[in-house]
Amino acid sequence: MMGLPFDNLRPRTFIIEALRREDAGSLVPIHAGTFRQPWNEDDFHALLREGNVFGFIAREEGNRGAPAGGFVLARLVLDEAEILTIAVAPQFQRKGVGHALMDATLRHLHNERADMLFLEVDELNIPALGLYRGLGFKQVGKRPGYYETPSGRSAALTMRRDLGRRAGSGR
Repeated sequence: MMGLPFDNLRPRTFIIEALRREDAGSLVPIHAGTFRQPWNEDDFHALLREGNVFGFIAREEGNRGAPAGGFVLARLVLDEAEILTIAVAPQFQRKGVGHALMDATLRHLHNERADMLFLEVDELNIPALGLYRGLGFKQVGKRPGYYETPSGRSAALTMRRDLGRRAGSGR
C-alpha cells in the first residue's frame, strides 16, 4: 500500500520577520498578485531606504526556499503611522497571515509609543474590512472613485485605530 502525502494537509505556520532592503524583489510578485496597479522593485527599494518606513514579512516556517506569504509596509512620523501597503499572496489569504502582519505592526507601534495608525482600503475588499474592523479600526473618511475596478471605480475608505488609549499607555 502506497503512503499518502499528508504534508499538504497540515496547516502552514508562518514566522514574521522585519523587512530588509534585500527583500524588495520578493515583494513584487505578492503585490502584483493582490493589486491592479502593483509597485515595482524600485518602488520598494525607495521606500525601504526611508528612515521612517518599516515593515514585516511572513515566511513559511521550515521551508527556506518557499516564497514569502505576505508583507506589510508602514511609515511612522512622530506619533502617527500609516499602512503604506499590505499584501498576502492569494494562496495564503484567509489563513491568518494578514492578521499576523498587522499584529506585528501594532506591537512595533506600541513600542514606538505611536498614538494612531491610519490606512486606506477599497470599500469592496470585504475580507480586509473584516480584518481591520476586528483589529479596532474605525472609518474616518472616504475617497469616492479612488480605486479602479473591473466594473468601474470604488471608494477608498480611510480608517484609523487609536493606539494610545487602546494600548493602555495612559496618554
